Amino acid sequence: MIKEAVRDIVKKVSEKSRDVYEAVMPPVDIYEDGANLVVVADIAGFSKEDIKVTLNEDILTISAERKENEGVDYLWKQRPLKLKKTIPLPEKVENEKEISAKYENGVLTISMPLKKRVHIPVQ
Repeated sequence: MIKEAVRDIVKKVSEKSRDVYEAVMPPVDIYEDGANLVVVADIAGFSKEDIKVTLNEDILTISAERKENEGVDYLWKQRPLKLKKTIPLPEKVENEKEISAKYENGVLTISMPLKKRVHIPVQ
């Protein structure tokens, strides 16, 4: 009886923690690499077919959704079933055709060419 009660509490806590994760994750790094703006997001647990990346002007959206394993009696569940991260880009990007996205070992890396900058010498 106590064992079942503890198990129910653990399940509820794990589901709530997953809800929080889905709301605030994935963690994202953004940096400039030469002429490119690079966005790196940790989204382990998804296959690349589950991931969708869109760019609308200067807003990048990363979303992913996977199905839960059927017939598994989980003791603890924290891995997200879905996530959506909307990122306002700090710089303008150039040609959409040159944007690339790569997913490897749970890490999504998106590289976008920066809009050309003109440096004006001051005399």
